[in-house]
Amino acid sequence: MSAADAAYPEKPVRIIVPSPPGGGIDAMGRLLAHKLTASLAKQVVVENRGGAGGNIGTEIAAKSARDGYTLLMAGSQLVANPSLYGKVGFDPVQDFDPISLLALAPNVLVVHPSLPVQSVRELIALAKNKPDAVGFAGAGPGSTPHLAGELFNMMAGVKMVHVPYRGTGPALTGILGGEASVMFMTATAAVPLVRAKRLRGIAVTSISRLPALPELPTIAESGLRGYQSNQWYGLLAPAGTPDEVLNLLNTQSVRFVQNPDTHQRLINEGAIPVGSTREQFASHIKTEIVKWAQVIKQSGARAD
Repeated sequence: MSAADAAYPEKPVRIIVPSPPGGGIDAMGRLLAHKLTASLAKQVVVENRGGAGGNIGTEIAAKSARDGYTLLMAGSQLVANPSLYGKVGFDPVQDFDPISLLALAPNVLVVHPSLPVQSVRELIALAKNKPDAVGFAGAGPGSTPHLAGELFNMMAGVKMVHVPYRGTGPALTGILGGEASVMFMTATAAVPLVRAKRLRGIAVTSISRLPALPELPTIAESGLRGYQSNQWYGLLAPAGTPDEVLNLLNTQSVRFVQNPDTHQRLINEGAIPVGSTREQFASHIKTEIVKWAQVIKQSGARAD
């Protein structure tokens, strides 16, 4: 009996998180699993399958049974990795059925206090006057902070130099220590540092201002019209999963995001709650693939 014929779910559901425990995508997966366990009245568990920048876990999910009992908590690497690695064991469009885009996680453009800039315009002017002299920290080649910086370079016509670190923690240590002077940092990490004046926030990468840092303008309104770079979290299933199952999971995912406690928690952590339709998420994925493929090609970014 297929999942469409039976009363889904009849057994535990697993959500594959293609990264080690810890970090935004894992936290989102665990929060969703907890809520779905209650709403579906069946155990929903997270299975961390990290490695190869998310490619291992994503490929496992892509090749799993199409019955709704294996899902994928995806992030921005889903759309960037095919261009970064050249060859991966999955197709982000053909191998998955989108369920819902849960939330966007913008970055905050921060600078070390020693850098004499107070705005995006001043940063661009400095980078143009001193080519290759401004370094921006990234959590490794192809990471969201790296690609956000390369998109900035491309749109502003500057050449800030990527200073790669092995992970977000080392990158944070690097900018706090002055090894790099600029970083596109997750809002969760940036908010306390900006408020404590250990780093200077000058803009956010979202299309609208963040409730967590309402005083900071967006990069787009600061003179770089059209700039937008977000990490994001979304739920997908292997392609061919029955529509009845996908629709049920979409309904439950949207309710999860709209729950007042979840909604406020996401805002407090610097995220933007979404809870999209299946069609909206599919469109988002296709748009992101094209956008980041162009940035990766022009910048020459490659994964290690």
